[in-house]
Amino acid sequence: MKTALIIGATGGIGRALSVNLQAQGVEVKGLSRSDDGFDLADPEIAEHMLSQVAGPFDLIIVASGALEINGAEPEKSLRAVSARGMLDQFALNAVGPALVLKQAHRLLPRDRNSVIAVLSARVGSIEDNRLGGWVSYRAAKTAVNQIVHTTAIELARTHKQAVCVALHPGTVKTAFTQKYLGRHPAVEPEEAAANLLEVIDALTPSETGNFYDWAGKRVPW
Repeated sequence: MKTALIIGATGGIGRALSVNLQAQGVEVKGLSRSDDGFDLADPEIAEHMLSQVAGPFDLIIVASGALEINGAEPEKSLRAVSARGMLDQFALNAVGPALVLKQAHRLLPRDRNSVIAVLSARVGSIEDNRLGGWVSYRAAKTAVNQIVHTTAIELARTHKQAVCVALHPGTVKTAFTQKYLGRHPAVEPEEAAANLLEVIDALTPSETGNFYDWAGKRVPW
């Protein structure tokens, strides 16, 4: 692996991924809202800036996302759902990654192994949902899982050695999760990044289109 593109490079996990890869000698290009004005929730900005990125990259990771958007917290039940809150979640956590995946055919090499990964969440698993709540966030993550799976099918037609997966990083101690950690065990971003990169390093083209957790275990759809 020589080159990597990290979307959301200044977030907790994105920054840790960038630092880890650079320490391995990988040339990393990062895009983020705070450093570059790259806003996945704004399609015009996102598509314009992505069109200016020149590949190919051996690794692309979409590490952007949010639990709260414009002050809307994850719903405790369906009764708390609002159209605006749900649309905001889909814009950032589903449509945004789709705009990156849309460029995969151009940004990944065709002549060697490559990986494009989107950070999803276990709560996006329909089969694993036993508690309810968090309706908009869950639905957006379920949607992005479908988008990843569809991308993998289409990408395999032209990029035989590419892997496209969704990854669950576990519960990570970042500003993203600070209010929601509770009693859940959580790891530092650096540990999460190391875990994810270990999973990525072990992936083969036969595993494209799947959903894995930080330990490399399949997550049910």
